[in-house]
Amino acid sequence: MEKAKKKKILILSGIAVAVIAIISVILVLVLNKKETYRIVKIYAIDGEATVTRDGIGEMEAYENMVLESGDKVFLASGSMTLRLDEDKYVYVEPNTEFKLVAEGSSANSKTSIELNYGAITSDVQNALSDGSSYEINTPNSNMSVRGTVFRVYTYYEDDIRYTRVSVFEGKVDSELVYADGTVEDDRVLVNNGNEVLIYDDVDITDYVSEPMEINYEELPEEVIVILMEIVESGTDIGVSYDELNEYLQGVANGPFTVTFMYNGNVFGTQTVEKGACATVPSLMPAPSGSWDFDFTTEIYKDTTIEWR
Repeated sequence: MEKAKKKKILILSGIAVAVIAIISVILVLVLNKKETYRIVKIYAIDGEATVTRDGIGEMEAYENMVLESGDKVFLASGSMTLRLDEDKYVYVEPNTEFKLVAEGSSANSKTSIELNYGAITSDVQNALSDGSSYEINTPNSNMSVRGTVFRVYTYYEDDIRYTRVSVFEGKVDSELVYADGTVEDDRVLVNNGNEVLIYDDVDITDYVSEPMEINYEELPEEVIVILMEIVESGTDIGVSYDELNEYLQGVANGPFTVTFMYNGNVFGTQTVEKGACATVPSLMPAPSGSWDFDFTTEIYKDTTIEWR
């Protein structure tokens, strides 16, 4: 009888050990499982956009569409807002294409937006954990942050690629990426209220200048509206709601006057809408020379052009 009891106890103990072992294995597998974001989706959209996914192809984008790591997103027109991991918002401007890489869990998140062309404004509302990262990468530069509001705009002008990084809140580390893919070791820190312009021309990739104050007059109206909403939510970006509203409603809306000068005298003027380009005057003030201006430059303020 005593032996039977002992045998029963041993069996029960063995079962208990086996159950504990199974539970332990399950917990290890669950905890070590490579998770994706709990939320990666198109939060809002008002325009034409597509999402291209490996194995599926091109799909029409729609509100509340869940995105996957590796998706390529193209916004042809209108506006789009992405929401990542509850506290990160990405505002996409028209004619923008990028690839989204989102891995890890909310406690160990890794986000990389590979911006091919166009512009996006990021609002990373909470400081990232030590094991997390958030980057915006363009063909000629990488930007990494710890929690901030900033805009990245990459575009071509006269066959030269430019990337403009405007930091409204927090700080952004920028680093150069050369044509062969190598990355410059030295980083340039861009503080809030400043922006930096990067260019690459064949074999040269460099900063146009040191970081300088943001020129709000050159920002598109939709970006000003986004910044106003961010300020209204309680984030301090160094510019008040009323100041931003002045840019939106006041002189920053244009139209602007472009004045052509020859030998210190006004040769002619043009009225140009905000973001449009001035045109070369049909008449020349002299048989030789040219206007000292790039007429593909968008106009965001009253401008004077000299004949040289």
